[in-house]
Amino acid sequence: MAAASRLRVLALVADAYGGHGGIAEYNRHFLSSLAACNLIREVIILPRLEARWSGTLPAGVVQLRPVPGRIAYSIAALRTALGRRHIDVIFCGHLFIAPLAAAIAKLRRIPLWIQVHGIEAWEELSGLHRRSLEAATLVTSVSRYTRQQLLEWVGIDPARVKVLPNTVDPRFRPGPKPGYLMDRHSVREKKVLLTVSRLASSEQYKGHDRVIQVLSEILPDFPDAMYLIIGEGDDRPRLEALTAALGLSGKVQFVGQVRSEEIPDYFRLADLFVMPSTAEGFGIVFLEALACGIPVIGGNQDGSLDPLCDGAAGTAIKPEDHQELRWAIQERLANPVRDGNGVKRFSVGAFSTHARALLGSIYQLKDGVSRGIFPIE
Repeated sequence: MAAASRLRVLALVADAYGGHGGIAEYNRHFLSSLAACNLIREVIILPRLEARWSGTLPAGVVQLRPVPGRIAYSIAALRTALGRRHIDVIFCGHLFIAPLAAAIAKLRRIPLWIQVHGIEAWEELSGLHRRSLEAATLVTSVSRYTRQQLLEWVGIDPARVKVLPNTVDPRFRPGPKPGYLMDRHSVREKKVLLTVSRLASSEQYKGHDRVIQVLSEILPDFPDAMYLIIGEGDDRPRLEALTAALGLSGKVQFVGQVRSEEIPDYFRLADLFVMPSTAEGFGIVFLEALACGIPVIGGNQDGSLDPLCDGAAGTAIKPEDHQELRWAIQERLANPVRDGNGVKRFSVGAFSTHARALLGSIYQLKDGVSRGIFPIE
């Protein structure tokens, strides 16, 4: 297809290349997949959050300088959208940006694609957000749970709301326990439990405290157990105080932030990944742990069920059931299985194929002219 006939996408996102966290990583995978599609001429990204990206952007991807501040970002988005002759699709990477994205799509008379992730879509927002969603050509959700919660308050045809789950980077794969990390944390000959997530007071639903409490009870059976917590945030003092109160300071290590390139090795270091969350939109860390071949325990009441494949790939428990969590940890430590085969359906190739098919469902190009919107099955 000639370059002139291909689509230019304007992506309005919080962050992407250089950003941290699951949403930034999702955006990178998604936008890279779009840029590689033969329907796409260029993907222009306007991020809100400051980020440093030292790598090379994929071919066809342009990331503009971040614009912090709601008003300044809105002005920059309008200038970018209206100042460029060819913008064919607006992609909105976060629900909170949806009203701005919908306004631009309406002005340009082009399709709007909105992505929703987790708790931001689970409860009814303003009428402006609802109308923005209802005006979207396509809405994609990272999980079945988020899709279900969204449809309870948005009057949109369910056929226009699709699930596009996370993918897992190929660098997450099985391997031996890395010696340098065993020495760094003094865990040779130890049973290592691991959680990777932010330690934010607003995200106590992740369940670090529940794992710490259970740890104090399983030590008689597993005296060599150690719990490593990777992540930083304002909830760390509370968790450290709980650890000290239970006399577990020698058994729980707060690792803090670690370099991105070390994360796969930390998963390989672990004997068990556990995060009994009650409000997970998806939980890409589950995929990363499974891809590295370690057993995984997560909750069964939210989007965690998707990466856990409803319990087929990892253990799904009632996350607030203390006894069930304790039993699951003991069972997995006593019978470890490391294979890395639980995430084939979430491969980068499968994700890219799905993303490109969704793009094709929005536009049909013939002789370089948009012929409208495909029916979305």
